[in-house]
Amino acid sequence: MRKKLSVLVATCALLSLSACSIFGDKADETKNWSASKLYDEARGEMDGGHYDAAIKLFEKLETNYPFGTYATQAQMEIAYAHYKAQDQAEALASVERFIKLHPNHPQVDYMYYLRGLINFNDQLGFLTFIYSQDPTERDPKATREAFAAFKALVDKFPNSKYAPDSLARMKYLVNAMASYEVHVASYYYRRGAYLAALNRAQDAVANYSDAPAREEALYIMIQSYDKLGMPELRDDTQRVFVKNYPNSAFTNPNAAGGKPWWKFWSKAEPMPSPKDAVMK
Repeated sequence: MRKKLSVLVATCALLSLSACSIFGDKADETKNWSASKLYDEARGEMDGGHYDAAIKLFEKLETNYPFGTYATQAQMEIAYAHYKAQDQAEALASVERFIKLHPNHPQVDYMYYLRGLINFNDQLGFLTFIYSQDPTERDPKATREAFAAFKALVDKFPNSKYAPDSLARMKYLVNAMASYEVHVASYYYRRGAYLAALNRAQDAVANYSDAPAREEALYIMIQSYDKLGMPELRDDTQRVFVKNYPNSAFTNPNAAGGKPWWKFWSKAEPMPSPKDAVMK
């Protein structure tokens, strides 16, 4: 019995060693790959939409060749791959790591831009939300964070090739924040909280004077003043409203409305890949 047990143990040990050898060889498949081969293989996975596989290869590249162009390129690609995989938390963490490690990198502006876009895409469903749900259910945190990220890029790198698009997105984000405030004001008005509606609409007019939502904010102010029994302020606001929006659909049901401002960014624009940001 003891002899049989010894044979069984020895057999299991051999099988275990054999398995380790087999899987070990598979795990070490890339151990002799050059930096360029690792990069090309990782890019192939990326181009094929296999982001998890690409990330693993880029991480291997960074580990095996920690110095020089390939390492920094791999770090950028990892952030981009997480972004493409819609893993916002990992994408942002990778971006922040790169900026911290390479604040003076020639292409660090790309990473600032990517940081903004990650947050920007997180709030793309924002306008669907405000037009179909109770606007007080969600605070547009991602909208503000995206604006701050794009602003950091524009302030720090005003001549960056990503600055014009960042400015356009910042304008959209301002409009989105204004629209949120107005919809909250409308929410209060519909529930009879006229003073709260008035205060929120006033904030929208004061803080977002160039936003399209200003038109509705003024209209809510007129309605709120009327409900609160303040005819003089109502009439003053009415004059401002008519002067600025003589053909408003809020007072003229037959007025032809233009294309909604938010249609400009109703879908995510394609994000440039970092593959040409450093590698030439």
